[in-house]
Amino acid sequence: MRPDRDTDIGAGSWYNGSMSELRIGTCSWKYDSWRGIVYPQTGPFDYLQEYSRHFDTVEVDRWFWSLFEKDKPVLPRTGDAREYAAAVPEDFRFTVKAPNSVTLSHHYQKDKQALLRANPHFLSSELYGEFLARLEPMLGKVGVVMLQFEYLNKQKIANKGDFLEKLAAFLKKRPEKPELAIECRNPNYLDEDYFNCLKEHDAHHVFCQGYYMPPVWEIEAKYGGLLTDLAVLRLMGTDRKGIEAASNDSWNRIVEPRDRELAEIVPMLQRLRKRGQRVYVNINNHYEGSAPKTAEKLGKMVQEEAGKRRK
Repeated sequence: MRPDRDTDIGAGSWYNGSMSELRIGTCSWKYDSWRGIVYPQTGPFDYLQEYSRHFDTVEVDRWFWSLFEKDKPVLPRTGDAREYAAAVPEDFRFTVKAPNSVTLSHHYQKDKQALLRANPHFLSSELYGEFLARLEPMLGKVGVVMLQFEYLNKQKIANKGDFLEKLAAFLKKRPEKPELAIECRNPNYLDEDYFNCLKEHDAHHVFCQGYYMPPVWEIEAKYGGLLTDLAVLRLMGTDRKGIEAASNDSWNRIVEPRDRELAEIVPMLQRLRKRGQRVYVNINNHYEGSAPKTAEKLGKMVQEEAGKRRK
C-alpha cells in the first residue's frame, strides 16, 4: 500500500527508521467487485492505473498457466508488458510469477492412473530467458520474479537432493537481474540445505501461508538466519471452493477473518525488516474474502506494532 496516499482503503508508513522496505499488495487486480473499495463505482477507468494510486506493488499471475497439451509453451506478449509498465508510476514494483512451463516437472493430468508425461522445459534456462525477453519493457519495474513449484512427490522428483541439484544448475545460468524468488510447496524440502542453496545462488524464498504448508512464522523462526535480503510472503488461504461459495465470487468483504494468523505474521514482518530484508506481501482474495480489505487490516496492524515498539 502507498504510504503517501490518503485513500478509501487506508494508508500507512512502511518505511520506519532502520527498518527495510515493506510493500503490501494483492494477487492480480482486475476485479469488478472491488468497485467502491479500490475502483470508482461508475465511469471508465484503467484498472491497473487506478490500482497503482492505492498500492505500490501487485502480483502478476496471468502468465503462469502456460503449459498445455502440446509441448510448445505460451509466453507473454511484449505489448502487454509495455502497457503494464506505462500504467504505473516509476516507484511501482511488480512481482511476477514465471510460466509453469518452467516449473512443472510433468504435465498436469486428469487421469491419475495414467503415466506421467515429462515436461521437456522443466527448469529450462533458455525458456526462462525467452520469458524475460518478452517482459523487457517492464523489467525496470519488476521487483522480483517467482518460480512456483507444485508439490513434488517421489513420482516426479526422486528426492530433495535431486530437486536442489536441478535448481542449482538453473540458478547458475540465470541472469543476475531481475531478482528471483522460489516458492517450494513440498514442506519436507524446507530445511537448511534448501535455504543454503538459495543463499549460495542469490535467490530468495517465497513464504506461502495456506494450502498444506506449515505456518510461515514457524519457518521464519527456524531458518530466518539463512534468508537472503529479500523475501516474498503470499497469503493464500486454505479452502478456495469454500470461500468462493461464501463470498459468492464477490470479493468486496471479509468472509473468513484470519486475525489470529495476521497477529503472528506482523511480528514476523518486523523481524524480517529488522534484519534488513526487503519484503513483498501478496494477498489473495481467497485468504479472507477481499484482498484489499486484508491489505488495509494488515497495514494498520503493522503501523500499530511499529508504534508500540517506538514507545
